[in-house]
Amino acid sequence: MRKQLGTIATVAALLAMSADADAADLSLAPLPAPPFSWSGFYVGGNLGGAWAQSEVIDAMYGLNFANGSSNGRFLVGGQAGVNYQIGSFVISAETDFDWVVNNNTANGANIPAIGNILVTSNDMSVATLAARFGFAADHWLVYGKAGGGWVGNGGFTMTNTVTGTTIAGSNSGASAGWLVGGGLEWAFTNNWTVKLEYDYLALNARSFTVPPSAAFLAGDTFTTGDHNFQMVKVGINYLFNWGNTVVARY
Repeated sequence: MRKQLGTIATVAALLAMSADADAADLSLAPLPAPPFSWSGFYVGGNLGGAWAQSEVIDAMYGLNFANGSSNGRFLVGGQAGVNYQIGSFVISAETDFDWVVNNNTANGANIPAIGNILVTSNDMSVATLAARFGFAADHWLVYGKAGGGWVGNGGFTMTNTVTGTTIAGSNSGASAGWLVGGGLEWAFTNNWTVKLEYDYLALNARSFTVPPSAAFLAGDTFTTGDHNFQMVKVGINYLFNWGNTVVARY
């Protein structure tokens, strides 16, 4: 009987040691990584291309100096925003600013008895403020955006290529309009993301007046119409995310 009791005690001790060892192994096992979250502030830079399309019609002769022409430009700038993720749905607010390079947009028309008039209007900068609405699949985000934008104009000039005379028009400030767009963003780490985006900015009409003392077309008014600004950009962001912190276990 004593022998049987001793055997039972030995088996129980071995089982207890095994359970303690399993518990120790479990306590040392690494915690599973938390699911990736897009929530948080972000800031980054971008570069890409843009093209503007518009008509420039003068009131005195009714001539179209642009004829819907489109001119390619190079963009470089930055953006900042904040994301908030609810399940697979991501909502964001974003603002960006870009400088426009290689932006000569000269267009001309011939006016009898005056000469060939070349009209130049340069877009110097683009700023936008928009909301983003996206669907996230782990580290991937597909989104659309809508909001407003402003294009800063560096000046409006008219040049008579026959005489070489150049006249600067007045009222050459910024144009405003509505913005729609969309893109694809990928988080290649928990903090760094890259994106490809397309934006369409429809701008309001603007008018430029020739000074009354001008050598030609004095008092004439030039008005832009069907003015839009389209952009394709590649960007990189640093995400200060709120949902990807690993809690240490002791």
